[in-house]
Amino acid sequence: MARLKGGAVIAVVAVFAVGGCKDLQDKGSSGAQGSGSGGAALTAADSLTVKGRAPKTGYTREKFGSAWADTDSNSCDTRDDILKRDLKDVKFTDGDCKVSAGVLDPDPYSDKQVTYKRGRSLVDIDHLVALSDAWQKGAKYWDASKRIALANDPLNLLAVDASANRGKGDGDTATWLPPNTAYRCTYVAAQVAVKKKYGLWVTAAEKAAMKKVLAGCPGQKLPSGGNPTKAPSRFKAH
Repeated sequence: MARLKGGAVIAVVAVFAVGGCKDLQDKGSSGAQGSGSGGAALTAADSLTVKGRAPKTGYTREKFGSAWADTDSNSCDTRDDILKRDLKDVKFTDGDCKVSAGVLDPDPYSDKQVTYKRGRSLVDIDHLVALSDAWQKGAKYWDASKRIALANDPLNLLAVDASANRGKGDGDTATWLPPNTAYRCTYVAAQVAVKKKYGLWVTAAEKAAMKKVLAGCPGQKLPSGGNPTKAPSRFKAH
């Protein structure tokens, strides 16, 4: 299965439809190499603003809008969009929107095969940059439209094994990495891409952890694409 492995360090890319993982991979290039010190992902990580973690006070999931809002207006909710993108052998209930079954083969976090069945799912849709982490690193000060966009941006979403995801919680790179070591460079590059796109800051420990991982894969590309950083005005958050 193709993963989030996009291209050069670029400004926000406004892509209105949810693209597949392969789409994100194919749109990129290795990009600026940053004075020979590494690839686009490492260069981007080094550029992230460092600040301390703000208090979690005031955070609720509702601050990021209703779960899985159809912000790209394709008549399918965001969760189904990501399941359709990331699973194999996908089956639907009525049409080609509501995913009823499929296989995560392999799960990027555990490198195991995981079967998805609606209602008895062993698959979660992970926010690569957890929403509570984002809240403590800048999102607290955004308007609702930007928070809703982050929560539903396919650049920040990945279908994964539920147990591995729940072990992650709201951890950042300094506190949690996928057990599947072969996926860590791709995972960290995706977090860097999301934080750069949305202007989120990182802690000093987080930045050091990102650079340590990416130093081991100096050609790592930076994912691009996803949705605009402003959700349509019809979506509200509480």
